[in-house]
Amino acid sequence: QVPLVESGGGLVQAGGSLRLSCAASGRTFSSYGMGWFRQAPGKEREFVAAIRWSVGSTYYADSVKGRFTISGDGPRNAVYLQMNLLKPVDTAVYYCAADLHASSILEYPAEYALWGQGTQVTVVS
Repeated sequence: QVPLVESGGGLVQAGGSLRLSCAASGRTFSSYGMGWFRQAPGKEREFVAAIRWSVGSTYYADSVKGRFTISGDGPRNAVYLQMNLLKPVDTAVYYCAADLHASSILEYPAEYALWGQGTQVTVVS
């Protein structure tokens, strides 16, 4: 059973918006924070945004700062990604992930223990 389930992906025109959601599915766990990553065809998985529950801090890749906003609910292990001013280069499969070990390097996929299956975001010009 996949521990995290993403939703909200789809096809949107450049300049448009999408809101991704991610929630725990069945499994009970406690996370220190959660993050969003994306992977385009032929490219490595890259960091998009993360949130740390204890201090409410948020972190963003430079490529999405000012356009994307991460938020969430720590006790429910739910995280959201509001994406505005979307560009064709944002096209990718978006994954949410949970940090169970209080990682200090939130940009590294290997620091996250649980992952969802991903949701496709396609931005057309």
